[in-house]
Amino acid sequence: MRWSEIFRLVLLNLFQNKFKVFLTSTGIVVGTATIMLVIAIGTGGRMEVAEQFKNLNAGAIDIYYEYNDSGGRFGGGFPGMGGGMPGGNAGFGGGNAIPGGGNFGGGNYDAGMPNMGMFGDFGNRTNTENIILSTSDIAELEEYVPGIANSTISYTVKADTEGGNLEESVSYTVAGVKENYDVISNLELAIGDFLTEENDEYKDKTCVLGYGVAREMFDSMLDAYNASVYIDNRVYVVAGVLAEMGTVSSGISPDETIFIPYATGIKYLTGKDVSPTITVVAEEIGQVADMMTDITAVLADNYGSNAVFTISDAGSKMEAAEQSNQTMTLLLIAMSVIVFIVGGIGIMNVLFVSVKERTNEIGILKAIGCDRKDILLEFLLEASCISLVGAVLGVLVSLGITPIIESFSVRMELSLWGGLLSLVFGVLTGSLFGFYPAFKASRLIPVEALNRE
Repeated sequence: MRWSEIFRLVLLNLFQNKFKVFLTSTGIVVGTATIMLVIAIGTGGRMEVAEQFKNLNAGAIDIYYEYNDSGGRFGGGFPGMGGGMPGGNAGFGGGNAIPGGGNFGGGNYDAGMPNMGMFGDFGNRTNTENIILSTSDIAELEEYVPGIANSTISYTVKADTEGGNLEESVSYTVAGVKENYDVISNLELAIGDFLTEENDEYKDKTCVLGYGVAREMFDSMLDAYNASVYIDNRVYVVAGVLAEMGTVSSGISPDETIFIPYATGIKYLTGKDVSPTITVVAEEIGQVADMMTDITAVLADNYGSNAVFTISDAGSKMEAAEQSNQTMTLLLIAMSVIVFIVGGIGIMNVLFVSVKERTNEIGILKAIGCDRKDILLEFLLEASCISLVGAVLGVLVSLGITPIIESFSVRMELSLWGGLLSLVFGVLTGSLFGFYPAFKASRLIPVEALNRE
C-alpha cells in the first residue's frame, strides 16, 4: 500500500471520530501544556535568580553583629548586595546599650593568626555590650586574613525625604557607604558620579539616588542630576543616579535606596549608635571558605568568643537560590511526566478498543494485499496524529494561561525551543504508547479477523 493511501485512511478515520480524537488527546494536551510551562517557569526562574544576584559579587563576604538583649534592640543588617546592603539602623527598637570601650593593646600574631587577648579588654566583652564594627576592624581583617582583594563598610537607615515632585515627605532607605561601595556591589551609574573619598572625609551632604527614587521624585534622571533633596530636613545635592538594577534576594533594592557618604550619615542621621556591615571580597572564589574561618578567628580574638557575628557569603546565597529553582523545576518535570504517562495510557486504551472495533476492516485490508507493515503504519500514524493534535492544543493552552500565571508574580519566559520540545514530547508519547496496539493489529490473521464479530 502506498503512503498516500495509508495517510488517506488515517485522516478518514480521524475525521469520522473527531470527538473521540479530542477526548483521547486530552491527556496529551495537559502533558504538553505542562512541559511547556515547566520550561517557561524554569527559564524564568533562572533569569530571576540571575537578575536578583547580578549586583552580587560571588566572592563577597558580609560580616555584621546582631545585638539582641531582653528589652533591648535588634541591630545588624540584611546581608547585602555582595557589597552588603546592610539593614537597619542600630538606633531602632528599645533599650540603649552602651558600646564597650576596650583599648587596643599590643600583642603579636603567630603565623598570621591572632593571639587571644591581643586587644586588651575586647576579649572580655559580655553579651550585654553592643559591638560596633568600624574601619579599624577592616584594617585588622586586611592585615591578618589572607586573600582579601577589597573591603568596605556600610549601613542603612530609614529617613524622611523631600524634594522634586514629592508633595510630602517619603521614607526611603538611606545607605551610608564608602567610595568603593559601587565597585564591590557592581552598581552602574546612569548619570553623574558615585560618592568620593573626599565626600566622606569632609562629611559632604551629597547623595546618589537609586533609579526608582529618582523616577519617583523627579520627572527624569536629568532633572534629578545636580538637584537638591532634603533628607531628615537637611539639603543634599544629587551627585548621580544609578541605572536600573532590580531587586535582590534580601528584599532590598538599590533602585529604592539613597546613598550618602558613610561619615555624613554618622554625623547627621545615625550618630555613633549604628550597626554597620563589613564586606570583604576574596581574590579567588575558592578562598571564601578559608577566609570565613579566618575572619571568625580574628573577630573572636578581638571581641571574645561570646560575641556572635553573622558571616555570610554571596556565593552560598546564589547557590541556594539556584538549588531552590532547580528543585521546583524537577518537581514540575516529574508532574508533567506523570501526566504524559496517563495521557499515553489513554491513547493505548483507545487504540486497543479501536483495533477490536475495526477487526473486520483489518481482515479486509489484509485480504486485498496489505501486509503487516501497512497495518502497523496505519495504526501507528493514527496514534501519532492524535498525539500531535493534543500537543498543538497543549501549546495553545499554555500560551493562553501564561498571562494568568504571571498575574501571580511568577516569572515565565516562553521560548520557541520550549514549544518545539513540548510538541516532540507529545508526539513521541502517543507514538510509543500506540505502538503495541498497532503491533497487535498487524499480527491479526486475515481469516480470523474476517470471521470475528
